[in-house]
Amino acid sequence: MSTEIDLRSELVDIMQRMDDAGLNHGTAGNVSVRFEDGVLISPSGIPASLLRPEQVVFMHLNGDYSGDVKPSSEWRMHTGILEKRPDMQAVVHCHSRFATTLACARKPIPFLHYMTAVSGGAEIPVAPYATFGTQALADEIVQTLDGRFGCLMANHGQIAVSTSLTRALSIAEEIETQAGYYYGTLCIGGPELLTQEDLAGVITQFKSYGQR
Repeated sequence: MSTEIDLRSELVDIMQRMDDAGLNHGTAGNVSVRFEDGVLISPSGIPASLLRPEQVVFMHLNGDYSGDVKPSSEWRMHTGILEKRPDMQAVVHCHSRFATTLACARKPIPFLHYMTAVSGGAEIPVAPYATFGTQALADEIVQTLDGRFGCLMANHGQIAVSTSLTRALSIAEEIETQAGYYYGTLCIGGPELLTQEDLAGVITQFKSYGQR
Protein backbone atom coordinates (compact mmCIF):
# COMPACT_ATOMS: atom_id res chain seq x y z
CA MET A 1 0.00 0.00 0.00
CA SER A 2 1.31 3.46 -0.94
CA THR A 3 2.19 5.87 1.85
CA GLU A 4 0.93 9.44 1.98
CA ILE A 5 4.29 10.84 0.86
CA ASP A 6 4.38 8.34 -2.01
CA LEU A 7 0.95 9.47 -3.20
CA ARG A 8 1.82 13.16 -2.80
CA SER A 9 4.97 12.68 -4.86
CA GLU A 10 3.13 10.66 -7.49
CA LEU A 11 0.41 13.31 -7.76
CA VAL A 12 3.04 16.01 -8.38
CA ASP A 13 4.67 13.77 -10.99
CA ILE A 14 1.33 13.23 -12.77
CA MET A 15 0.63 16.98 -12.85
CA GLN A 16 4.08 17.65 -14.31
CA ARG A 17 3.74 14.82 -16.83
CA MET A 18 0.46 16.34 -18.05
CA ASP A 19 2.25 19.64 -18.63
CA ASP A 20 5.15 17.92 -20.41
CA ALA A 21 2.71 16.01 -22.64
CA GLY A 22 0.82 19.18 -23.56
CA LEU A 23 -2.38 18.09 -21.85
CA ASN A 24 -2.28 21.19 -19.63
CA HIS A 25 -0.52 24.51 -19.33
CA GLY A 26 -0.17 27.09 -16.57
CA THR A 27 -2.50 26.43 -13.65
CA ALA A 28 -5.05 24.50 -15.73
CA GLY A 29 -6.17 21.01 -14.72
CA ASN A 30 -6.23 19.17 -11.43
CA VAL A 31 -5.62 15.69 -10.02
CA SER A 32 -6.78 13.75 -6.97
CA VAL A 33 -6.22 10.35 -5.40
CA ARG A 34 -8.11 8.58 -2.63
CA PHE A 35 -6.30 8.45 0.72
CA GLU A 36 -7.70 7.06 3.97
CA ASP A 37 -11.16 8.62 4.51
CA GLY A 38 -10.60 11.47 2.06
CA VAL A 39 -8.53 12.55 -0.93
CA LEU A 40 -5.20 14.15 -1.75
CA ILE A 41 -5.82 16.85 -4.34
CA SER A 42 -3.71 19.33 -6.27
CA PRO A 43 -3.85 22.90 -4.89
CA SER A 44 -5.45 25.94 -6.46
CA GLY A 45 -3.39 28.36 -8.51
CA ILE A 46 0.04 26.69 -8.33
CA PRO A 47 1.59 25.78 -11.72
CA ALA A 48 2.63 22.13 -12.03
CA SER A 49 6.25 23.19 -12.63
CA LEU A 50 6.37 24.80 -9.17
CA LEU A 51 4.27 22.25 -7.30
CA ARG A 52 5.81 20.43 -4.32
CA PRO A 53 4.47 17.36 -2.50
CA GLU A 54 3.85 19.30 0.72
CA GLN A 55 1.51 21.66 -1.18
CA VAL A 56 -0.83 18.82 -2.11
CA VAL A 57 -3.97 19.21 0.02
CA PHE A 58 -5.63 16.47 2.06
CA MET A 59 -9.36 16.97 2.34
CA HIS A 60 -12.32 14.97 3.56
CA LEU A 61 -15.08 14.00 1.13
CA ASN A 62 -17.34 16.63 2.72
CA GLY A 63 -14.88 19.36 1.69
CA ASP A 64 -13.20 19.98 5.04
CA TYR A 65 -9.45 20.68 4.97
CA SER A 66 -6.88 22.49 7.09
CA GLY A 67 -3.85 24.63 6.34
CA ASP A 68 -3.14 27.74 4.28
CA VAL A 69 -2.96 26.04 0.86
CA LYS A 70 -6.35 25.92 -0.84
CA PRO A 71 -7.46 22.79 -2.72
CA SER A 72 -8.33 22.97 -6.41
CA SER A 73 -11.49 24.96 -7.11
CA GLU A 74 -12.81 21.75 -8.72
CA TRP A 75 -12.68 19.77 -5.45
CA ARG A 76 -16.45 19.15 -5.52
CA MET A 77 -16.07 17.33 -8.81
CA HIS A 78 -13.26 15.12 -7.49
CA THR A 79 -14.85 14.25 -4.16
CA GLY A 80 -18.23 13.68 -5.82
CA ILE A 81 -16.77 11.19 -8.29
CA LEU A 82 -14.79 9.26 -5.67
CA GLU A 83 -17.75 9.20 -3.28
CA LYS A 84 -20.03 7.88 -6.02
CA ARG A 85 -17.45 5.42 -7.37
CA PRO A 86 -15.88 3.45 -4.47
CA ASP A 87 -14.21 1.18 -7.06
CA MET A 88 -12.17 4.11 -8.38
CA GLN A 89 -9.09 5.62 -6.74
CA ALA A 90 -7.93 8.59 -8.83
CA VAL A 91 -9.23 11.44 -10.99
CA VAL A 92 -7.36 13.38 -13.68
CA HIS A 93 -8.82 16.53 -15.24
CA CYS A 94 -7.12 18.47 -18.02
CA HIS A 95 -7.67 20.95 -20.83
CA SER A 96 -6.00 19.02 -23.63
CA ARG A 97 -6.18 20.66 -27.05
CA PHE A 98 -8.31 18.36 -29.20
CA ALA A 99 -10.56 17.09 -26.42
CA THR A 100 -11.26 20.67 -25.37
CA THR A 101 -11.89 21.72 -28.98
CA LEU A 102 -14.55 19.02 -29.32
CA ALA A 103 -15.91 19.85 -25.87
CA CYS A 104 -16.34 23.48 -26.94
CA ALA A 105 -18.23 22.26 -30.01
CA ARG A 106 -20.16 19.88 -27.72
CA LYS A 107 -19.32 16.97 -29.99
CA PRO A 108 -19.07 13.53 -28.35
CA ILE A 109 -16.42 11.25 -29.81
CA PRO A 110 -18.16 8.42 -31.69
CA PHE A 111 -16.93 4.83 -32.04
CA LEU A 112 -14.45 5.54 -34.86
CA HIS A 113 -11.50 3.55 -33.39
CA TYR A 114 -11.40 0.54 -31.11
CA MET A 115 -9.53 2.50 -28.43
CA THR A 116 -12.47 4.88 -28.09
CA ALA A 117 -13.83 2.16 -25.81
CA VAL A 118 -11.17 3.07 -23.23
CA SER A 119 -13.83 5.39 -21.80
CA GLY A 120 -16.01 2.40 -20.91
CA GLY A 121 -18.41 2.61 -23.85
CA ALA A 122 -18.60 2.99 -27.60
CA GLU A 123 -18.84 6.79 -27.40
CA ILE A 124 -16.94 9.30 -25.31
CA PRO A 125 -19.81 11.53 -24.15
CA VAL A 126 -19.93 15.25 -23.38
CA ALA A 127 -21.12 16.29 -19.93
CA PRO A 128 -23.45 19.33 -19.97
CA TYR A 129 -21.95 22.73 -19.23
CA ALA A 130 -21.95 24.31 -15.78
CA THR A 131 -19.70 26.97 -14.23
CA PHE A 132 -16.33 25.66 -13.07
CA GLY A 133 -15.96 24.94 -9.38
CA THR A 134 -19.69 24.66 -8.74
CA GLN A 135 -21.79 21.86 -7.31
CA ALA A 136 -23.81 21.98 -10.53
CA LEU A 137 -20.74 21.03 -12.56
CA ALA A 138 -19.81 18.28 -10.10
CA ASP A 139 -23.32 16.81 -10.38
CA GLU A 140 -23.23 16.85 -14.20
CA ILE A 141 -19.83 15.14 -14.29
CA VAL A 142 -20.79 12.48 -11.74
CA GLN A 143 -23.92 11.66 -13.72
CA THR A 144 -22.14 11.53 -17.10
CA LEU A 145 -19.33 9.34 -15.72
CA ASP A 146 -21.77 6.81 -14.24
CA GLY A 147 -20.21 3.45 -15.19
CA ARG A 148 -17.60 5.13 -17.41
CA PHE A 149 -13.92 6.02 -17.13
CA GLY A 150 -13.84 9.32 -19.01
CA CYS A 151 -15.82 12.04 -20.73
CA LEU A 152 -15.55 15.48 -22.28
CA MET A 153 -16.78 18.51 -20.35
CA ALA A 154 -18.77 21.00 -22.45
CA ASN A 155 -16.83 24.21 -23.12
CA HIS A 156 -14.22 23.14 -20.56
CA GLY A 157 -11.99 20.08 -21.11
CA GLN A 158 -11.94 16.39 -20.25
CA ILE A 159 -11.84 14.16 -17.18
CA ALA A 160 -10.76 10.57 -16.51
CA VAL A 161 -11.14 8.24 -13.52
CA SER A 162 -9.46 4.93 -12.75
CA THR A 163 -7.94 2.65 -10.13
CA SER A 164 -4.65 4.57 -9.94
CA LEU A 165 -3.17 7.93 -10.90
CA THR A 166 -1.12 6.35 -13.66
CA ARG A 167 -4.11 4.59 -15.18
CA ALA A 168 -6.27 7.70 -14.97
CA LEU A 169 -3.55 9.67 -16.80
CA SER A 170 -3.32 6.93 -19.43
CA ILE A 171 -7.07 7.20 -20.07
CA ALA A 172 -6.84 11.00 -20.35
CA GLU A 173 -3.99 10.63 -22.84
CA GLU A 174 -6.00 8.16 -24.91
CA ILE A 175 -9.07 10.39 -24.89
CA GLU A 176 -6.91 13.20 -26.27
CA THR A 177 -5.57 10.84 -28.96
CA GLN A 178 -9.09 9.79 -29.95
CA ALA A 179 -10.18 13.44 -29.99
CA GLY A 180 -7.34 14.18 -32.39
CA TYR A 181 -8.40 11.32 -34.67
CA TYR A 182 -12.01 12.49 -34.68
CA TYR A 183 -11.04 16.11 -35.35
CA GLY A 184 -8.87 14.94 -38.23
CA THR A 185 -11.59 12.82 -39.82
CA LEU A 186 -14.06 15.72 -39.57
CA CYS A 187 -11.66 17.67 -41.79
CA ILE A 188 -11.87 15.04 -44.56
CA GLY A 189 -15.57 14.22 -44.56
CA GLY A 190 -16.07 12.40 -41.27
CA PRO A 191 -15.25 8.91 -39.95
CA GLU A 192 -16.61 5.50 -40.88
CA LEU A 193 -17.86 4.24 -37.55
CA LEU A 194 -17.46 0.83 -35.97
CA THR A 195 -20.55 -1.17 -34.97
CA GLN A 196 -21.99 -2.56 -31.73
CA GLU A 197 -20.79 -5.98 -32.91
CA ASP A 198 -17.30 -4.53 -33.22
CA LEU A 199 -17.63 -3.14 -29.69
CA ALA A 200 -18.43 -6.59 -28.31
CA GLY A 201 -15.24 -7.91 -29.87
CA VAL A 202 -13.19 -5.05 -28.46
CA ILE A 203 -14.53 -5.61 -24.94
CA THR A 204 -13.65 -9.29 -25.18
CA GLN A 205 -10.10 -8.47 -26.30
CA PHE A 206 -9.70 -5.82 -23.58
CA LYS A 207 -10.29 -8.48 -20.90
CA SER A 208 -7.02 -10.22 -21.79
CA TYR A 209 -5.04 -7.19 -23.00
CA GLY A 210 -1.85 -6.02 -21.29
CA GLN A 211 -0.19 -7.17 -18.11
CA ARG A 212 -2.06 -9.10 -15.44
